[in-house]
Amino acid sequence: METVCVGAGRGPEQPGTPMNVPPVFASSFRSGGEHEYSRNEGTPTWEALEQVVGQLEGGTATAYASGMGAAAAIVDLLPPRSRVVVPADSYTAVRQLVAARGHTVDLRDITDTDATLAAVEGAALLWLESPTNPLMDVADLPALCAGARAAGVPVAVDNTFATPLLQNPLALGADIVMHSGSKYIGGHADLLIGLAVAADPDLAARLRTNRVLAGATPGGMEAFLAVRGVRTMALRVRHAQESAGVLAERLEQHPAVSRVRYPGLPTDPGHKRAAAQMSGFGAMMSFEVAGGAAEADAVCAALRVVNAATSLGGVESTVERRAKLAGQEHVPPSLLRLSVGCEHVEDLWADLDAALGG
Repeated sequence: METVCVGAGRGPEQPGTPMNVPPVFASSFRSGGEHEYSRNEGTPTWEALEQVVGQLEGGTATAYASGMGAAAAIVDLLPPRSRVVVPADSYTAVRQLVAARGHTVDLRDITDTDATLAAVEGAALLWLESPTNPLMDVADLPALCAGARAAGVPVAVDNTFATPLLQNPLALGADIVMHSGSKYIGGHADLLIGLAVAADPDLAARLRTNRVLAGATPGGMEAFLAVRGVRTMALRVRHAQESAGVLAERLEQHPAVSRVRYPGLPTDPGHKRAAAQMSGFGAMMSFEVAGGAAEADAVCAALRVVNAATSLGGVESTVERRAKLAGQEHVPPSLLRLSVGCEHVEDLWADLDAALGG
């Protein structure tokens, strides 16, 4: 996987050609070639990103202007007034998107495999996150994908938290994998981009058609930066994951923390499942500050190395109290979502410990 990150999507391997596919800033191309109009055929820069992510996930990738652009392309495949099974703990905007398209959002606890599969009967799509955002619940992806397939229901998995380095939903039976490429793929909090990867070429072609018709096309510079981010993704994820494991263990023992959710902890309810279907536990976690919302806000305000910010997956560590946002009413008021970055782990711990009053 590390070699794919570095070597895929390099363009023509001919003497004198650039090592990297450059950003192509063009809407129109001279007629008679592979490209004529970028919205229809794409550009070499988009294709470089699609090639590397497609190889990482084991399917055909299509790039979009954002993660929500990719999610919309998937949802727009559904018949009118469909029912979509969605994790009760999941990215709020996806639930809003499904409802805005006129579909029924059927919220389910995806840690309950039997109940989720019972709900899948008669649905048009099973949408999954694993681990979920922000409670870090882990779904039994092989069982859910197999059960949905038996019921004739397609499965889409948001793999943003795990990254294709740690989990490959297509290999576990999913039909589509989605990424917010703004996160770990880009890795530097400087771009918006999304991707959908399909195992079936016909399904991939339908997703590509949705991009053409909706115009949810990525920018040339954004695609270029995303490819550059992929080149170091394995290094960034490995370092951040190592630090996350250390921080989770220490936070679990901290007197100012009432609970930690991280699949790498043996005490976490999702540990066994994550160990079975992931090659690593990632760099995302959540923890609850003892006391309540005010105490959690005070921790965020006191941090100096960790950034109080809403995004994740970058070289910089970020933290956010998720319950303050609309649509997160199910989240404990004092829960903080922590995206561990590439700073030195002891600097991160010193910052967290001090903010927690250690």
